[in-house]
Amino acid sequence: MNPPSPEPSLRAYLLGSNAADHPGTPGRWQLERDLLDRSDGTCGTFSGVVVYTPTDDGGLALREEGTMRWPSFTGPASRKYVLKPLPQPDALDVFFPDGRPFHRMSFTPDTSQDSHWCDPDTYRVSYTRQGPEAFSYSWDVTGPRKDLLLVSRLERISP
Repeated sequence: MNPPSPEPSLRAYLLGSNAADHPGTPGRWQLERDLLDRSDGTCGTFSGVVVYTPTDDGGLALREEGTMRWPSFTGPASRKYVLKPLPQPDALDVFFPDGRPFHRMSFTPDTSQDSHWCDPDTYRVSYTRQGPEAFSYSWDVTGPRKDLLLVSRLERISP
């Protein structure tokens, strides 16, 4: 019996198997997000696509685009982040486009949760890998200004 194959690096996972044969190929994921404002029970959704594009430093550029549906707004929404490599291949540090640190992304049990202080609120994230073609993460946002739960589900878009 052969030993199980090692898990790919987080970067390789986000880019997908096609990236090994075609360097520079972005990883594309379908995104569905549920939004809940726990302070008043307001619910919304976001549907779109996340694209992870390789960067020269071994990291990834993340671009999210789609449609947000909230009782007071329906329309296009987007955001960008920069994911930087770490010595361990199972994690990436996430930064805002202006270089400010945001949080660490990982699926390993001891590092799959992180937090970010955005004065005066605390953002807590938890990542779960659900297999080779799907993962999810949730943001639990609490503080004097916000009381939100944001649950995102991503499925790989086949090349």
